[in-house]
Amino acid sequence: MINIIVSSDPRYHINRTAIKLAVLEILQRHRIKGKVELGINIVGDRKMHELNKKFRGIDSGTDILSFALEDAQPANLQHIPRVGFISSPDKILRLGDIVISYPQALEDASMDGIAVDEEIRSLVEHGLNHLLGTHHN
Repeated sequence: MINIIVSSDPRYHINRTAIKLAVLEILQRHRIKGKVELGINIVGDRKMHELNKKFRGIDSGTDILSFALEDAQPANLQHIPRVGFISSPDKILRLGDIVISYPQALEDASMDGIAVDEEIRSLVEHGLNHLLGTHHN
Protein backbone atom coordinates (compact mmCIF):
# COMPACT_ATOMS: atom_id res chain seq x y z
CA MET A 1 0.00 0.00 0.00
CA ILE A 2 1.44 3.30 -1.10
CA ASN A 3 -0.46 6.29 0.26
CA ILE A 4 0.27 9.53 -1.61
CA ILE A 5 -1.65 12.46 -0.21
CA VAL A 6 -1.83 15.33 -2.70
CA SER A 7 -3.33 18.55 -1.37
CA SER A 8 -3.74 21.78 -3.26
CA ASP A 9 -5.64 25.01 -3.27
CA PRO A 10 -8.60 24.54 -5.68
CA ARG A 11 -7.46 27.50 -7.79
CA TYR A 12 -4.35 25.56 -8.87
CA HIS A 13 -5.10 23.18 -11.71
CA ILE A 14 -2.97 20.15 -11.01
CA ASN A 15 -3.09 16.62 -12.35
CA ARG A 16 -3.24 14.54 -9.15
CA THR A 17 -3.13 11.27 -11.09
CA ALA A 18 0.03 12.30 -12.95
CA ILE A 19 1.68 13.32 -9.67
CA LYS A 20 0.82 9.99 -8.03
CA LEU A 21 2.02 8.02 -11.06
CA ALA A 22 5.31 9.96 -11.01
CA VAL A 23 5.81 9.10 -7.34
CA LEU A 24 5.05 5.42 -7.97
CA GLU A 25 7.53 5.36 -10.87
CA ILE A 26 10.27 6.98 -8.78
CA LEU A 27 9.68 4.63 -5.83
CA GLN A 28 9.78 1.65 -8.19
CA ARG A 29 13.04 2.92 -9.71
CA HIS A 30 14.53 3.02 -6.19
CA ARG A 31 13.08 -0.45 -5.44
CA ILE A 32 10.98 0.85 -2.56
CA LYS A 33 8.00 -1.40 -1.85
CA GLY A 34 5.57 -2.08 0.93
CA LYS A 35 3.67 0.44 3.00
CA VAL A 36 4.78 3.96 2.14
CA GLU A 37 3.29 7.38 2.92
CA LEU A 38 4.16 10.67 1.28
CA GLY A 39 2.50 14.08 1.32
CA ILE A 40 2.65 16.50 -1.61
CA ASN A 41 1.31 20.00 -1.02
CA ILE A 42 0.84 22.55 -3.77
CA VAL A 43 0.81 26.07 -2.28
CA GLY A 44 1.06 29.71 -3.28
CA ASP A 45 4.08 31.98 -3.17
CA ARG A 46 3.08 33.64 0.10
CA LYS A 47 2.87 30.28 1.94
CA MET A 48 6.12 29.07 0.37
CA HIS A 49 7.90 32.29 1.42
CA GLU A 50 6.60 31.80 4.97
CA LEU A 51 7.80 28.17 5.10
CA ASN A 52 11.19 29.01 3.62
CA LYS A 53 11.72 31.76 6.18
CA LYS A 54 10.50 29.65 9.11
CA PHE A 55 12.39 26.45 8.37
CA ARG A 56 15.44 27.60 6.42
CA GLY A 57 15.87 31.16 7.64
CA ILE A 58 15.72 32.43 4.05
CA ASP A 59 13.46 35.46 3.61
CA SER A 60 12.30 34.70 0.07
CA GLY A 61 10.23 32.24 -1.89
CA THR A 62 11.44 29.06 -3.52
CA ASP A 63 10.01 26.48 -5.88
CA ILE A 64 10.21 23.41 -3.63
CA LEU A 65 10.84 22.34 -0.05
CA SER A 66 11.16 18.79 1.27
CA PHE A 67 10.49 17.83 4.87
CA ALA A 68 11.69 14.36 5.87
CA LEU A 69 10.09 12.71 8.89
CA GLU A 70 13.34 10.89 9.59
CA ASP A 71 16.73 12.39 8.87
CA ALA A 72 18.28 10.21 6.18
CA GLN A 73 21.71 10.89 7.69
CA PRO A 74 21.72 12.50 11.16
CA ALA A 75 24.49 15.07 11.57
CA ASN A 76 26.06 13.25 14.52
CA LEU A 77 26.37 10.04 12.50
CA GLN A 78 28.07 11.39 9.37
CA HIS A 79 30.98 8.96 9.73
CA ILE A 80 28.71 5.89 9.85
CA PRO A 81 27.59 4.41 6.51
CA ARG A 82 23.91 4.95 5.80
CA VAL A 83 21.86 1.78 6.20
CA GLY A 84 18.40 3.06 5.34
CA PHE A 85 15.31 4.27 7.10
CA ILE A 86 14.34 3.45 10.67
CA SER A 87 11.27 1.22 10.70
CA SER A 88 8.18 2.42 12.49
CA PRO A 89 6.27 -0.09 14.66
CA ASP A 90 3.42 -0.23 12.12
CA LYS A 91 5.88 -0.98 9.30
CA ILE A 92 4.90 2.12 7.31
CA LEU A 93 7.72 4.05 5.68
CA ARG A 94 6.69 7.67 6.18
CA LEU A 95 8.90 9.62 3.82
CA GLY A 96 7.66 13.09 4.74
CA ASP A 97 6.26 15.99 2.75
CA ILE A 98 7.10 17.82 -0.43
CA VAL A 99 5.83 21.40 -0.77
CA ILE A 100 5.73 22.98 -4.24
CA SER A 101 4.96 26.59 -5.15
CA TYR A 102 2.44 26.43 -8.00
CA PRO A 103 3.10 30.02 -9.17
CA GLN A 104 6.85 29.35 -9.24
CA ALA A 105 6.33 26.04 -11.09
CA LEU A 106 4.12 27.85 -13.61
CA GLU A 107 6.73 30.56 -14.12
CA ASP A 108 9.59 28.03 -14.46
CA ALA A 109 7.56 25.93 -16.92
CA SER A 110 6.84 29.02 -19.00
CA MET A 111 10.51 30.02 -19.07
CA ASP A 112 11.53 26.46 -20.05
CA GLY A 113 8.78 26.12 -22.65
CA ILE A 114 7.22 23.06 -21.00
CA ALA A 115 3.82 22.26 -19.51
CA VAL A 116 3.31 23.05 -15.82
CA ASP A 117 2.47 19.36 -15.19
CA GLU A 118 5.91 18.42 -16.54
CA GLU A 119 7.57 21.01 -14.28
CA ILE A 120 5.64 19.74 -11.25
CA ARG A 121 6.68 16.17 -12.09
CA SER A 122 10.32 17.29 -12.22
CA LEU A 123 9.96 19.06 -8.86
CA VAL A 124 8.29 16.00 -7.32
CA GLU A 125 11.20 13.84 -8.47
CA HIS A 126 13.71 16.34 -7.10
CA GLY A 127 11.94 16.51 -3.72
CA LEU A 128 11.48 12.75 -3.50
CA ASN A 129 15.17 12.21 -4.22
CA HIS A 130 15.95 14.52 -1.29
CA LEU A 131 13.61 12.56 0.98
CA LEU A 132 15.19 9.29 -0.11
CA GLY A 133 18.68 10.68 0.43
CA THR A 134 19.63 10.02 -3.19
CA HIS A 135 19.95 13.62 -4.38
CA HIS A 136 23.44 14.88 -5.08
CA ASN A 137 24.07 18.61 -5.47
